[in-house]
Amino acid sequence: MTATPGIHPGTESRPGVHTGSWRVDPVRSHASFTARFDGRPVRGRLPLTGEVLITQPIGDSVARLAARASALSTGSAVLDRLLAGPGFLDAGVFPDISFRSELLVCVPAGWRAVGQLLVKGGEHALACELDAGLRRRPLAGQPRMTVTSRWVLDSRWVTTQRLPALSRRIAMTCSVVLEPGM
Repeated sequence: MTATPGIHPGTESRPGVHTGSWRVDPVRSHASFTARFDGRPVRGRLPLTGEVLITQPIGDSVARLAARASALSTGSAVLDRLLAGPGFLDAGVFPDISFRSELLVCVPAGWRAVGQLLVKGGEHALACELDAGLRRRPLAGQPRMTVTSRWVLDSRWVTTQRLPALSRRIAMTCSVVLEPGM
């Protein structure tokens, strides 16, 4: 078996995962969420920043993503203030939400990352599904990777208030565009 440069042996059938240091493009990267409140879906998004180091072996790779809690956007200024306020994310006291990977593995169904989500000062174990791909047409001549991940959060991680109308599960999708690190 021959290895393609930048792609890990054993992952040739999963193109687009290249070794090296990458930074998150904050203009093109975000986390989107959906939660049910009072029987209706509430959707929002947070811009993401961070860095990724993809190594060989792949299990030693590290990803760090971060979002400013005050940057949450639902399209409603009133709802944004409520969600960033003391009853939910408490952005004044806990300005950052972050994820730090501890393990990256390729399984038959695709890529998985396991790590710690830090929200409101508490760490929570989190596993997510990943889809990675190299952009066919790099922007400005730079190679880029797009990584999409799907997570499910427990609403108790963001609020201590018991709200019967708030679903316990918050579905998130993160779309991260990576460009070569400096």
